[in-house]
Amino acid sequence: MQQNQQSLSGLSQSPRSPQSEPFLSVSVIDPVKLGNGVQAYISYRVITKTNLPDYQGPEKIVIRRYSDFVWLRDRLFEMYKGIFIPPLPEKSAVEKFRFSAEFIEMRRQALDIFVNRVASHHELRQSDDLRLFLQADEETMERARAQEMVIFKKKPADLMQIFKDMQAKVSDVVLGKEKPVEESTPEYEKMKHYIFELEDHLSEAQKHAFRLVKRHRELGQSLSDFGKAVKLLGACEEDALGKAFSELGGRSEALSTKLQIEAHHLLMNFEEPLKDYVRAVQSIKATIAERANAFRQHCELAETVKLKEINLDKLMLTRSERVGEAEIEYRELKAESEEATKRFETITRLMNDEMARFQEQKTLDMGLAFHEFAKGQAHLANDIADAWRSLIPKLEACSSS
Repeated sequence: MQQNQQSLSGLSQSPRSPQSEPFLSVSVIDPVKLGNGVQAYISYRVITKTNLPDYQGPEKIVIRRYSDFVWLRDRLFEMYKGIFIPPLPEKSAVEKFRFSAEFIEMRRQALDIFVNRVASHHELRQSDDLRLFLQADEETMERARAQEMVIFKKKPADLMQIFKDMQAKVSDVVLGKEKPVEESTPEYEKMKHYIFELEDHLSEAQKHAFRLVKRHRELGQSLSDFGKAVKLLGACEEDALGKAFSELGGRSEALSTKLQIEAHHLLMNFEEPLKDYVRAVQSIKATIAERANAFRQHCELAETVKLKEINLDKLMLTRSERVGEAEIEYRELKAESEEATKRFETITRLMNDEMARFQEQKTLDMGLAFHEFAKGQAHLANDIADAWRSLIPKLEACSSS
């Protein structure tokens, strides 16, 4: 399981030569429930091992909670426009599942993958916020979270709200409420189409993976109930028939356990990776929304600069006393426009690099997930076939006697 988790993250590999090769690896372990009722939460030990000079030492252990991971994700999203910020696992809205052992383990694994993706990214790993997250004591982290809430208190609670806002703007365009200002290059349109289509296909695959997990669990429970019933039936019989029924019940219960184990394996190594990539695509869509905003600002400012330039020329021709003031406004606006253009071009360049990296990592992760799925199903099918096959001679002997 641990080996699979590290492969899925694509980011937790141990360095071959720690002395000569820079490395930064993180482990999120030991989830512990603290508090009661609505105030209850899970804390984790976050262990960082590194030889990077900006860190306090080769190993650091800190205690973090989910809101600390949210703080890091939000800070990275604010600071690194154009980079696909790794997604976080969602919160459970259902109280009875929030502190189940299975949910806690899924959350821990997803947080481990998140922070290692950040730590392995050539840009994100240089973040001061990442260093703070991995090294600061709990009081310092609490102050950082509180400060973030003050600075960005008007910021959407969820990154995807940004995308929803963009969608609302698109609706305004369709309804004729606003003149469209949208990037329409073939490469950009192709990327958007791919991302939206990928989200649909991943969501559909994840939905059916969920059903597979549910089916394995239901079949396992049915086999367990059947096994108990057949063993009781066997207790009423004598000789070979009673013994055969007893063995049939025992095999059913054993296969029930195997099905439950495979259901958990499917959940952690197949359904969860698919769900993780659905979240990753949603994070990419948030970056697309940021790119759309940057393009709109770039276009609107460029248009405003043209109007200011025309106005300035008119004032100069009429030798208006407002020429000096207009020149200052024009220079300031032009500098702002140039900055907006540079910001848009940077986001575009980074997104092109990020898409290539995303495609490469997705190929590895999805390949591993489907390999785990096929391998688990093959082993389960063999176990089921062997269990029933071994009973056939005994049941045949009873039926022919």
